Amino acid sequence: MTLPETGCAAHRISAEDLSLPEKAALLGGANVWQTRGVPRLAVPPLWMSDGPHGLRRQPADADHLGLGESEPAVCFPTAATVANSWDEALAERIGAALGREAAARDVHVLLGPGLNLKRNPLGGRNFEYFSEDPELSGRLAAAYVRGIQSQGVAAAPKHFAVNSQELRRLVSDSVVDERTLREMYLTAFEIVVRESRPWLIMSSYNLVNGVHAHENPHLLLDVLRGEWGFDGVVVSDWGGGHDPAAAVAAGGTIEMPSNGFNSARAIARAVREGTLAGADLDARVNELLTLVQRVTGDRPGGGAGGGSGDHHALARLAAAEGSVLLRNQGGLLPLAPGTRVATVGAFAAAPRYQGAGSSLVNPTRLSTLIGSFAASGLRSAGYAPGFTAGGERTDAMTEQACAVARGADVVVLALAVPASDESEGLDRPHLELPAAQVNTLMAVAATGTPVVVVLAAGGPVETPWLGHTTALLHTYLGGQAGAEAVWDVLTGAVEPGGRLAETMPVRLADDPVSARFPSPGRTAEYRESVFVRYRYHASAGVAPAFPFGFGLGYTTFAYDGLEAGPDGAAFTVTNTGSRAGADVAQLYVRRLTPGVVYRPALELKGFHKVRLAPGERVRVTIPFGGRTFRFFDVRTSTWEVEQGEYRILIGPSSADLPLTATLTVAGTVPAGRPDPLLEPYARADVRHVPDAVFETLLGRPLPERRWQPGRFDQDTPLDQLRHSPGRLARLGFRLLERRKRAADRSSHPDLDTLFVYYAPFRIVHTMTAGAATRAVTDAVLEIARGRGVRGTARVAFAWMAGRRLERRSREEFERLTAPPPGRFTT
Repeated sequence: MTLPETGCAAHRISAEDLSLPEKAALLGGANVWQTRGVPRLAVPPLWMSDGPHGLRRQPADADHLGLGESEPAVCFPTAATVANSWDEALAERIGAALGREAAARDVHVLLGPGLNLKRNPLGGRNFEYFSEDPELSGRLAAAYVRGIQSQGVAAAPKHFAVNSQELRRLVSDSVVDERTLREMYLTAFEIVVRESRPWLIMSSYNLVNGVHAHENPHLLLDVLRGEWGFDGVVVSDWGGGHDPAAAVAAGGTIEMPSNGFNSARAIARAVREGTLAGADLDARVNELLTLVQRVTGDRPGGGAGGGSGDHHALARLAAAEGSVLLRNQGGLLPLAPGTRVATVGAFAAAPRYQGAGSSLVNPTRLSTLIGSFAASGLRSAGYAPGFTAGGERTDAMTEQACAVARGADVVVLALAVPASDESEGLDRPHLELPAAQVNTLMAVAATGTPVVVVLAAGGPVETPWLGHTTALLHTYLGGQAGAEAVWDVLTGAVEPGGRLAETMPVRLADDPVSARFPSPGRTAEYRESVFVRYRYHASAGVAPAFPFGFGLGYTTFAYDGLEAGPDGAAFTVTNTGSRAGADVAQLYVRRLTPGVVYRPALELKGFHKVRLAPGERVRVTIPFGGRTFRFFDVRTSTWEVEQGEYRILIGPSSADLPLTATLTVAGTVPAGRPDPLLEPYARADVRHVPDAVFETLLGRPLPERRWQPGRFDQDTPLDQLRHSPGRLARLGFRLLERRKRAADRSSHPDLDTLFVYYAPFRIVHTMTAGAATRAVTDAVLEIARGRGVRGTARVAFAWMAGRRLERRSREEFERLTAPPPGRFTT
């Protein structure tokens, strides 16, 4: 392996050139954002940065939760917004822009994109993820990765895997059957690995079927490295480390952030004692050295970043392409030049444009609806806030909003889900808009002036107020140029080409998982199997408010001429309107012949975005591939295709599929019969799956769902201190609970408090940069178990001993890695 020159001749090195302490130390962070280097071998440290939708480069010792301000960078629309574009070329352009900004700031690893499946609309980080469908998620994420890595920067698709909720995310155990795991929650990652070859993958916080994701050999060795051929680095999510030696053996490469030399000592000790194979350690070290080679060589353009103006323009385009027009009564939109517009809503002046947490970007600039109105070609009839962003409304504010509405041809009303409801670290409490916003809408609509609602949110909302609107544009979270993009769409400068990448239910209760999401216990049970979101709605006959794949435009399209053969489906799309426009042709598959497994009524298996002039026709071909008809057969532990008949369905959304054809597929196995014990899945009756049925699906007994009061170990969440037999521990809990209640009342998420409140005891030594050792954690657990005096004394002793041990480890590493005297290194 050839490493780039860093002030001296390049060296061909591998794990064989390193001592055991050096190898072990390389697999942990030097601080919050950097890996360790080896100066004597010219192995530089690598710099990592958050960046799913914009670079968040912070000082090396800053936080990992987005609390501290980062260097300014272009804030692109979130993944949830870009997913609505269904445009892989656009996603790749955004990825390349992110890669250029990272390279310009000497960032080697960009921590994104996020592509976890949106199992439920309440997921707190859904705004960071693409879709509820693995095919769409995987293809868009693969495009991001190609773009980022084209600039010599490593992408880090995350969070691998089955990370669906924020509540207790460091300790929650995702209990899922193997077929559902493969078909729903791993397929998007499989697409990314096979189609874009990422150099790095980030593991998730949670456990998967009882094993921590970062040390899960089934996920990391059997599937990721074995089946998919991944040859890169697996980095833990920040604080996601548990057992460092087990992680190395299972395929986990780097543990972040720095916990001093705690993990290095544990890894080296395991090798010396023979509980960790030296070959496994060497494999992980060589993965890291390969990553160093990949990201520290010459970069396209010499690492120069694209102009922020160019990237701002790209962000504006992406925001427009990702906005979804859900309602347009009487063809009110697009607005003609000179239309008198009253702009109402606090978010017109202070937009919601991104979510909170580790993806929080400090934008280079920020457009607002008010500030960008002048360039729209429309006439202003005035502005009124109508309500506050914090959810307050007065009669005077309402009357002011109504007054400006009466003097206008059209009202553009900016509504949004509050920022406190959408954040890393917490899940959404509901899908409702605040009453102050809805009441303002109804009052303004009562004036008789048509109302165009511009909705900003990271996901779906319930829309019982829809009848008070004339038009509804869901912009999701549009990034720093989102407001400019709104006027582009409303005036028709840009065709609304967005189509929903997730289902918007009539009510939250219509989602089959909502009664048990998020799970507050030890386990999150995926009882719904493959009947997730639109798959459930289509199979159970539950009509959504707006279906998966839906979106309106300013022109119309017709579909005809379907021909389906063994290699794919071909059909014609015609723009039948008077304007140029875009549509997304979607291909779904439905199995007709009874088979060995129950399958949803619809599964997205392909799509193609078309852009057509008025009257233009185009012949579209969507090929079939290895994923089109497959299912994961738990009997053979492999992918199979059952022979039989399949329905091919083509159209502009999952609820509008005018073209159908029946295809007989030879398959790899004969058609079979499903297990009769799983019969509820035949009806998609998955809201309340009985224990016995779910155990049959799992093929094993259910694990314990509850925390055992009074039992404390390093994986016990800190909020369980409420059950401690010790007064000192309960006092500590009351102080923590007081902070948690204050956080719950805040309009801005207190992510530090939320992280600690639900985190396990092990963060004492894994998240304190070496200030505490595992012995300190064990002593704190003594206090939790009710032995306050003894535990306190042990904490003091262990802390002092740990400081000495940490100092010796650091000095040894510096001595071993120091360059020869007189040698210049960087």
